[in-house]
Amino acid sequence: MADSGEYEGDDDGSVRELCANGACMKAAEVEAKLDEGNIQEAESSLREGLSLNFEEARALLGRLEYQRGNVEGALRVFDGIDLHAAIQRLQPSFSEKSASKKCRSRSDSHVSVSQHAASLVLEAIYLKAKSLQKLGRLTEAANECKSVLDAVERIFQQGIPDAQVDNRLQETVSRAVELLPELWKQVGCDHDAVAAYRRALLSQWNLDNECCARIQKRFAVFLLHSGVEAGPPSLGSQVEGSYVPKNNLEEAILLLLILMKKYHLGKIKWDPAVMEHLTYALSLCSQTSILAKQLEEIMPGVFLRSDRWNALALCYSAIGQNDAALNLLRKSLHKHERPNDLMALLLAAKICSEDCHLAAEGIQYARTALSNAQGKDEHLKGVGLRMLGLCLGRHAKVSSSDYERSRLQSEALKSLDGAITFENNNADLFFDLGVRYAEQRNLSTALRYAKQYIDATGGSVLKGWKLLALVLSAQQRFSEAEVVTDAALDETTKWEQGPILRLKAKLKIAQALPMDAIETYRYLLALVQAQRKSFGPLRSLSQIEDDKVNEFQVWHGLANLYSGLSHWKDVAICMGKARELKAYSAEMLHTEGKNWNFILTYEISNLNLHLLHAWKVTSLASFNELEDLYVYVMSTGVMHEGCGQTHEALRAYINALLIEPSYVPCKVLVGSLFSKLGPKALPVARSLLSDALRIEPTNRKAWYYLGLVHKDDGRIADAADCFQAASMLEESDPIESFSSIA
Repeated sequence: MADSGEYEGDDDGSVRELCANGACMKAAEVEAKLDEGNIQEAESSLREGLSLNFEEARALLGRLEYQRGNVEGALRVFDGIDLHAAIQRLQPSFSEKSASKKCRSRSDSHVSVSQHAASLVLEAIYLKAKSLQKLGRLTEAANECKSVLDAVERIFQQGIPDAQVDNRLQETVSRAVELLPELWKQVGCDHDAVAAYRRALLSQWNLDNECCARIQKRFAVFLLHSGVEAGPPSLGSQVEGSYVPKNNLEEAILLLLILMKKYHLGKIKWDPAVMEHLTYALSLCSQTSILAKQLEEIMPGVFLRSDRWNALALCYSAIGQNDAALNLLRKSLHKHERPNDLMALLLAAKICSEDCHLAAEGIQYARTALSNAQGKDEHLKGVGLRMLGLCLGRHAKVSSSDYERSRLQSEALKSLDGAITFENNNADLFFDLGVRYAEQRNLSTALRYAKQYIDATGGSVLKGWKLLALVLSAQQRFSEAEVVTDAALDETTKWEQGPILRLKAKLKIAQALPMDAIETYRYLLALVQAQRKSFGPLRSLSQIEDDKVNEFQVWHGLANLYSGLSHWKDVAICMGKARELKAYSAEMLHTEGKNWNFILTYEISNLNLHLLHAWKVTSLASFNELEDLYVYVMSTGVMHEGCGQTHEALRAYINALLIEPSYVPCKVLVGSLFSKLGPKALPVARSLLSDALRIEPTNRKAWYYLGLVHKDDGRIADAADCFQAASMLEESDPIESFSSIA
């Protein structure tokens, strides 16, 4: 065994001189013997000239052949090394590290010699694995590489120490740790690759930060894209109290977040691919809020600030924080930044298309995007036209005149139809067109697009089935609509069936089959109970908001059904259940006011107290709670109206309008009440009903009451037109508003 020195050679493939134990010899002498095929003579020359043992001479000789590019020759030399025997001889030497203090100097010297010897032997086996890999013998290569790591673990039973480790030995170990999982992947043994990755990251190999980062990144990519479920780590490798990933996605995200933390601490260099993979992984599980936090923590200068703003806007938009997203996009699209950034323009237009008060701004974004969709970006014209159509349609809902609304609706349909020429397979475009045509009561065209949407999505999206059923119900084809709901139930998961089951119950009612509707509601309640049990007794607010079956709506719908059958005892039970779920119980009080005048009486002063309390909590209330509040107030008005208390009912309706001025059902009811207060109140009634029709032009009740107002005012021709519109709308009235799925 060598007693000192290093085995020197150039890494560029040309070995000029071999040195060990204070002696040197020309590489050319050994190469000449190898060229003649005299491996034994070359080995003997090395052993005599450099005082090496058999394994060391063979290892040095094989490395020389490998560096010369003679892979097959190197493999023949490496085959002669008995790794097991060499490791057995090296192990006792390393055990002397724990010698007594008075022998420490001698022990450290001996360990240094042993590390040099181990380095040469282990490097030989590593190069043997590389040779086998180049020859396509991947399984053998993986096994040889694994034997290197097994040998290191036997030699360093407590792990490789942080200091006093031979550089070449550490380099060999690091390369072997990196190579093994890649070899198993090339073989196709994915589970062995997972085990190799985890072994590399969980064992003490004394890897440097960059090497460890490369392994973590490759493992994360493998978990994300291999298609193989790795399963959780073995119990033996789990640390008590530590987080244990449950699946591939969680483990990949954990690895990528560790890499991001290392970057923030300055341990590794910035790698944009890590952020790309993390973006993909967090998007898969809808955790874009975490992604936004990561983007915010990245130091300035890594990203262009406009790119960072755009990425953050996309994250915030995905979690429903549209105001924050739009503010970021406005900064990005400023004239001093990148005002013509096509992706930012389209995203801004999309956000604006969801709010009628922002639709006008969205129209400008969409038109700018269309003007910039040229050359290589011309394929995005279809997206721009679709966004323009959605914004125009949304803006039409707040238009101040009938002419303007009609013009905007016409332009919206024209833009959506134009988008089809660019994206004739876009399922979302089929849905948008179906809803728009349905709202304008062009039911045959709406039906065609609804069917195309279901075909394009394979029936996997619930809103497509709902649109088709509503269009059929508007055509009074209730039995066919019911067939559609049955098909939807077959194609959707149990937790998504709530809206379809409610639709089916309403179809049963429309067909005068109340008992069948009751059975459907009972099944809905069973689904509610199962949904509640699946989350356990303690549910988070997000889980409650994500419920696909709204229990309150089920009880309220069942109460309305029983009231139509005059089953007052059952109505009382259902209303009691509904009252337990919501304090204000808006829809419940509507039903009570309409059907149970003998059960409940309310003083207007109590109503005002409710309103005062409501204004105090609106800053904390969700949108649904606020909506329930003004429906509650309106329902109180219905109750008073049912009791013949016209002025009290009117006062309640006006209070409701103060909460939500654009609430159409309330405007219609207030207008109908004013029409009963005499000739002086008719202009007020006409104004309210006209305003309701401006917001919702297809509200048949508004047309009917407006006709009554015109009739009482002596405008017979106008009254006839209104009655005709109400009659036509009644013939094409769906069982639910089309806006419920828009």
